[in-house]
Amino acid sequence: MDISKTGIGFMKKLLQIITAIILVVTITGCSSETKAGNRGNAANQVKLVNWRRPSETKPYPKITHANKRYIWVSIARQRVYIMSPDKRILYTMYASTGKDNATPKGTFHIQQQRGNFFYNQRSKEGAHYWTSWKDHGVYLFHTVPTNAKGQYIKSEAKTLGIEPDSHGCIRLSIPDAKWINRTVPVGTKVVIN
Repeated sequence: MDISKTGIGFMKKLLQIITAIILVVTITGCSSETKAGNRGNAANQVKLVNWRRPSETKPYPKITHANKRYIWVSIARQRVYIMSPDKRILYTMYASTGKDNATPKGTFHIQQQRGNFFYNQRSKEGAHYWTSWKDHGVYLFHTVPTNAKGQYIKSEAKTLGIEPDSHGCIRLSIPDAKWINRTVPVGTKVVIN
């Protein structure tokens, strides 16, 4: 029996097995889904927002006319920021703005119109804790959408903070919308870009 031929055959077989294992591990690692979602770069992962909770764990900042704090809406980031006059971010909220650039850009101000609930028969959606910032009740900050009975539409809530999904209003988590509705004074500047 020639040992050199047996050794070479064994090595070829071992190399084929190792190559197959590496191939399977590579394919599985690059394309399979895990319970936590797709594998890959953590920065590219989509994090679902808990739309029933405040966006941050710290207290909301106080906005008054005297302290000149204002609201900045970033359409690109799908975020609402409470800003200091020297442009420091004091608080960050997850948001969803309008599909197809439906949210107007520019400088606006919180208007007097606000309420606890509305329902739009035409769009078949409503929301809680709405606060007007343009056209006196047309463009609003409000919660994620509801049905006619005021029940939140979970499929719509899943896009909060991830992608534009409204008709032009700015959707927020329930507590964030309630905070704006109850505490942000009329006349507070709103910058949207």
